[in-house]
Amino acid sequence: MRPRTRRDAGFTALFLGFFAAAWFGWAQAGGSSGWLTAGSVVSLLVAVAGLAIGLRAPAEGSAMRDRAASRRYGIIVGIEFAVIFIGAVLLGRLGQPDYIPVWVAFVVGVHFVPLAPVLGDPLLRPLAVATCLVALVGLVVGLASDTEPSLVVGIAEGLLLLGYSLQALARIDRRPAESSM
Repeated sequence: MRPRTRRDAGFTALFLGFFAAAWFGWAQAGGSSGWLTAGSVVSLLVAVAGLAIGLRAPAEGSAMRDRAASRRYGIIVGIEFAVIFIGAVLLGRLGQPDYIPVWVAFVVGVHFVPLAPVLGDPLLRPLAVATCLVALVGLVVGLASDTEPSLVVGIAEGLLLLGYSLQALARIDRRPAESSM
């Protein structure tokens, strides 16, 4: 596995930290929780740190510097959002809005698979599997108990994405850049 550039790691932490905060927020749909709020705050702090690192790093070496990779990324994310939207509308119309978080987590998990080679990050594959398992657990718990799927999926997905954001920052190549002089 190639070392992550500072820019790639920073923007990974930005995006996944932001979405971790959103998942912790979604977990609170049934009622507020101090530790879930703390999870959101920590996730947002990681996102801000990622933004600062990403903006201060040179663009050279970034996976998104390649036009073809950037285009594939846009297509994958566009398809992801469209599939999430269509599924959410369908679940709402079928009277099953409680399962929208399950659907979203599943689609997000699936989208990590084609993103792994585009972003040059093979660790997105195990994250994909874990995210799909979170969706499955949320579905089973929702069907078998009175527990809201948003609580199960929100907590688990928030923790997964926060953890992934932190490890993205930890994998930054900290060696000094070689001088071209």
